[in-house]
Amino acid sequence: MNLLMCPVCREALSLSDRTWRCVNNHSYDVAKQGYVNLHVVQHKHSKNPGDTPESVQARRGFLSGGFYAPLQQAVVEKIRGLGVENLLDIGCGEGYYTDAMQHEVMQCIGVDIAKNAVQVAAKLNKDVTWIVGTGATLPVLDHSIDLCTSLFSPIPEEEILRVLKSKAYLMVVTPAPEHLYAMREGLFDEVKAHEPEKFVTQLQASFELIEQPIIETTFELDQAQLKNLIAMTPYAYKAKPEKRLVLEAQVKTTLKAAFQIYIFQKK
Repeated sequence: MNLLMCPVCREALSLSDRTWRCVNNHSYDVAKQGYVNLHVVQHKHSKNPGDTPESVQARRGFLSGGFYAPLQQAVVEKIRGLGVENLLDIGCGEGYYTDAMQHEVMQCIGVDIAKNAVQVAAKLNKDVTWIVGTGATLPVLDHSIDLCTSLFSPIPEEEILRVLKSKAYLMVVTPAPEHLYAMREGLFDEVKAHEPEKFVTQLQASFELIEQPIIETTFELDQAQLKNLIAMTPYAYKAKPEKRLVLEAQVKTTLKAAFQIYIFQKK
């Protein structure tokens, strides 16, 4: 079943000879890497929106070490338990989680505003429909999706409500209060605890919270791994440069990651 929507006229898209086309003849070619760009010029605010190539490579380097594998496995198990047929991963990045999710559903779509991230993702798994697009206009049809996922990504609530079927699901993954606390202590004079419950408040009018597990894992990093971790987080550009240099000079660093998973059902 075709789930994609033309970002210009909002009609259904169908695929023929590596081109997605709507009834109004708007067309979007599948790039040779295997993704399609549905981020139309009039929706762009900058030439290269989203993650920088440096942060994409840092994230890929860090995640390939398996440090966040416990979260990846927990997400996959939760999806398996929901028993859904399709999912839309919003802010899929370079595809580390999306790639694993795909094996639990019949149709999997990954969308990200950063073209350089989607180009990396498209090499991972040819069975995912990889899209350069924006949360402001999710490139899928109304009431077509069983599960939306947003892992460390924005939550465009109105658009998610539009694309989800009745009683469908939304999974949000966000840092738990203690996430990477020791690293943040090293980077900032004052550490503010993460507040994941703000998402529950934000979504409570339209969604019922049905599950809220926390996943924790501890790991030891060498210098290169720590540099990648810092570079892939928002802390990278908020930290004091001199503190970052001191932290990155450590030969070994032990950290605890803590992730809050929320599973919501559309009311």
